[in-house]
Amino acid sequence: MAALALALYVVFLVGGFALREVVHRRMTGASGINGVLSGRPGSAVWWAGLVLVLSTVLCIAAPIVQLSGLDPVSALVTPPIQIAGIVLAVLGFLGTVVAQHIMGPSWRVGVDPDETTGLVTRGAFAIVRNPVFTSTVVCFLGLTLMVPNIIALIGFIGLLIAVELQVRVVEEPYLRRTHGEAYIGYGREVGRFLPGVGRFGNQ
Repeated sequence: MAALALALYVVFLVGGFALREVVHRRMTGASGINGVLSGRPGSAVWWAGLVLVLSTVLCIAAPIVQLSGLDPVSALVTPPIQIAGIVLAVLGFLGTVVAQHIMGPSWRVGVDPDETTGLVTRGAFAIVRNPVFTSTVVCFLGLTLMVPNIIALIGFIGLLIAVELQVRVVEEPYLRRTHGEAYIGYGREVGRFLPGVGRFGNQ
């Protein structure tokens, strides 16, 4: 199961980011990769990027250390949990790819404050404001259930914190500045990560 989880992590990184960067470059002439480590060291923006990087590294390391002999949490090693993990990992990966495709030329990794991208509100973005993050979390939840060792669990908890920080202190302020009332109105109607949850009017 650890070997399968590691293979799925590779598929996620290649299919969700490396190939997407190639497609985006052909579409726009730019990579769309702005990086996630930005802001003044110690600032909320800086911490958001750092926690995201570190938690992702831990998640990817989890199946490697399990293959090297680290035991998983025994209570979580059952066929139903591991099957659910595979299903969630695959669905999350597919959801990530679909959401990225819907973004079209507005896709990017990280924020360039001097860049203006279109506000995408169609498709999955009409259901939640951040379907790429939602799908990624679902994928990583599935992968964590496949190799539920302490490294994977710490990495996944870190990922949840990182995604919240990335959206709240990086993405949303940028989108508010860039799109103003159009984004605020969109945020009043559509939930942050889940339908109806985290709308601006509910805060």
